[in-house]
Amino acid sequence: MTMARIEAGYLPGLTADEVSWHSLHFGSGARQLEVAVPVLTAAQMQALALRVKQASARHLRTMSVSEIIAIIDRAIARLLDRDDPYRRQADAWLPVVSGFDAEMVRVGLTGFFKTFRAPQLHRFVAEDFTNPKVLDAFQPAPKGGAVRAYGPALLAHSWAGNVPALALWSFVCGLLVKAGNIGKLPSAEPLFAGWFARLLAEVHPPWAECFAVVWWRGAGDGSADALYAQADTVVAYGGNEALQAIQRRLPVTTRFLPHGHKLGFGVVSASALDALKAPALARRAAWDVMRYDQQGCYSPQVFYVQRGGQVSPRAFADYIAAELANLQQRYPRRALDLNESSAVAKWRQSIEWRIPLDSGPQSVDCLIGEPGAPWSVAYVDGELALAPTGLQRSIVIAVIDSLDDIASRLAGREVYLQTAGVAASPAELYRLAEQLGAAGVTRISAIGSMSVPEAGWHHDGRFNLLDLVRMTEIEQSAEAAADPFAEYEP
Repeated sequence: MTMARIEAGYLPGLTADEVSWHSLHFGSGARQLEVAVPVLTAAQMQALALRVKQASARHLRTMSVSEIIAIIDRAIARLLDRDDPYRRQADAWLPVVSGFDAEMVRVGLTGFFKTFRAPQLHRFVAEDFTNPKVLDAFQPAPKGGAVRAYGPALLAHSWAGNVPALALWSFVCGLLVKAGNIGKLPSAEPLFAGWFARLLAEVHPPWAECFAVVWWRGAGDGSADALYAQADTVVAYGGNEALQAIQRRLPVTTRFLPHGHKLGFGVVSASALDALKAPALARRAAWDVMRYDQQGCYSPQVFYVQRGGQVSPRAFADYIAAELANLQQRYPRRALDLNESSAVAKWRQSIEWRIPLDSGPQSVDCLIGEPGAPWSVAYVDGELALAPTGLQRSIVIAVIDSLDDIASRLAGREVYLQTAGVAASPAELYRLAEQLGAAGVTRISAIGSMSVPEAGWHHDGRFNLLDLVRMTEIEQSAEAAADPFAEYEP
């Protein structure tokens, strides 16, 4: 059996023979893959950063945002074409690297790529800038004078690999603000970012040296320091410890935008639990749990279900369990490593400790389904604070008596809150939104859409583009002072 080999990354100005390579191995049986990731010296990284900054100044900063969007749209159109070589690579190898079901990855990629078409990107820019032309030239300011937004000369990315193609978010953001971009590949998914860089260079050759995709182990070494010394802004994704390790390496003047671990949850009102709506709602909830086995920061880990509907919270839990069993047949859960299996077992044990020894299958607190099933539904009828599950399709259905109980369940979790899925009437939705926003939630979606954020969403409650730029203002006083020097003045 011959193991396939792919060279990852994207290094303009460097040949394969000029750099060292480190091998990462993925897959098993007949589907094994060696991914070679580039290991640069500090001097090579310094030269690469300078090359990217100079090229982006020539070829990105001189373009309008609309022109940039048109080029990105052409690249995304190719990724949406299942016959395109880049899309075929993604469909073939991202399941091997990530371990996720191939059909799940295919469906997930298609939905993800659609959020980066031209109409969505124009909305994305307009969400952060009332007048997107401020990215192209000075524009009149409402208070008088004029204003313009400048992206960083060099934007560094440290990407996470828990979900395939996750690098696309910040990569595209960097392009939209006309920054030179250098991204660090995650060892868990080291393929997509390099492919996207190569695709952009094919679609628009003048951009060939405006970005690079590199790798280093862990928090980094001398090559990481060489990059960070030249970067104006660093965007990083990962666990809190990893983010702190990155921050310690940064110069004090570097803008740092970290995105750490989050806990997603859902809220189901009694008004959503009638005999017709509840089964369909459970199906959508199960999809949110199933997508990428809850590896996204927006994935739900608890559904708080209000008592008093036509369908009881326990019956709703049974519906979700049945849907997860069905989804397992269509999109099998990936194989777990020892640590992941241990985490699921430990979580299941924590639920079992809540269950009385003499309880039956309809007890107040229980685990639904067979012990060895590749999904877990825990039903808890009692006060339960938001906490992580074992992931890997593990979900808690926790009963609440009133929607007003939610605030107490979230107390002390502010820094971990991001996405909440809600199924409720319009009046309840807005009342809940006030509570959730005050508690720290930054995104409220429909259940079924928790794991597919809209284009232009405010990631962790922040501005995707506005946080990357600096604003330069011409004050009204400067305009007024310039008038006497005009040629048309006497």
